[in-house]
Amino acid sequence: MEKQNQDKAESDITTHDHNPYDIVKGLIRESVETLGLDDNVYHVLKKPLRVLEVSLPIRMDDGTIQNFTGIRSQHIDILGPTKGGIRFHPNVNVDEVKALSIWMSLKTAIVDIPFGGGKGGVIVDPEKLSVQELETLSRTYIRKITPIIGPQKDIPAPDVNTSPEVMGWMIDEFDQLRGYNIPGMITGKPVIIGGSLGRLEATGRGVVFTIREAAKVLDLDLSKSTAALQGFGNVGSMTAKFLHELGVKIVAVTDARGGIYNEEGIDIPALLEFVKDGSNYASDFSNAESITNEKMFGLPIDILIPAAIENQVTKKTAKNIQAKILAEAANGPTTPDGDKILEEKGVFVIPDILCNAGGVTVSYFEWVQNTMNYYWKEKEVNQKLEEHMLFGFEKVLEMKNDKKCRMRDAAYMVGINHLVKAMEARGWIKDSDMEANHNDMK
Repeated sequence: MEKQNQDKAESDITTHDHNPYDIVKGLIRESVETLGLDDNVYHVLKKPLRVLEVSLPIRMDDGTIQNFTGIRSQHIDILGPTKGGIRFHPNVNVDEVKALSIWMSLKTAIVDIPFGGGKGGVIVDPEKLSVQELETLSRTYIRKITPIIGPQKDIPAPDVNTSPEVMGWMIDEFDQLRGYNIPGMITGKPVIIGGSLGRLEATGRGVVFTIREAAKVLDLDLSKSTAALQGFGNVGSMTAKFLHELGVKIVAVTDARGGIYNEEGIDIPALLEFVKDGSNYASDFSNAESITNEKMFGLPIDILIPAAIENQVTKKTAKNIQAKILAEAANGPTTPDGDKILEEKGVFVIPDILCNAGGVTVSYFEWVQNTMNYYWKEKEVNQKLEEHMLFGFEKVLEMKNDKKCRMRDAAYMVGINHLVKAMEARGWIKDSDMEANHNDMK
């Protein structure tokens, strides 16, 4: 099977010393306390409203049956249907999926998208499957979670090791079960069957919008700046592409199998062409030196972009970081211990729930276009994406300055504020839960 183009690099780099669900609950509690909200708000937000685990028995090409496990978490639907990707990875687990669904709720709230947070996953190494086995698994998974998904319930999308092709199989299975086409039930699908122009590039483009704004805050000239990326899947590669177009010199890239380094700057257009068909890893690129992930984190650069998966910026790696900006293109790449070290160093962190919100933003645009059956040109999609990303960045920066806190804390508070307004409007919480922070909610 060809390696999937959608975030193939996000594979075995991660460690599991830190539980992402515990981390996100801790950050929510801290934010609720800082905002002066009643503890009731924390208890509403700390758990997903629904988590489904399904059995996925698949007949393999050799005639044997393997039974995989699928998970779908829906955090909160107070703003609208839940929304979030599906990842195929051997390290998928229930707590990871729960955490990812909560992060998605906060992302949508920060960039003012009327969705709640959802996330799904299958415990599998897709590189060990044939194309036929992957398709069968994809169709079986979507069939098993059909009772809880749909365009007004929960809208899946691509994530680690899934792609527009996989989304095409999934929506076809869903449509066959329903007996008619429902393009808005899934996003990130091929453009020919209702996907949005600009969706494939959206997360990386959004990452670069936030880096550009952070550079303004720090008075950093991007055309004279250097950067390094961990991960060169869809998000990492698109981030590299757009940074290169801004004149940023990218000196290092690492992926699941190794890394490459060139002090004078990697030829990004050539590297993108090299990995284009999915048969090569970035680390196989010959026009550069080899570098380990550990050394890449310690390079004297301006911008460091973790674009792999969770728990990469740890107590061990953070102490070596020299970058001025850390842009979290991945979900949950920084552990609490790593965060403390970055704060002590004065690194400007663009937190994941803001930095990588471009994907869900354009997924929302895709859903809107599906609903209208009217499709926008790519220029319009990109303009609307920039508006939402800048809105979110400005809100978070304003909260940071107001509360004199870290960008991460500010992002959580902005997201929680938005959700609390909706809770109040629906009567989920009482006025007494709001009184301590009434002025902040206006």
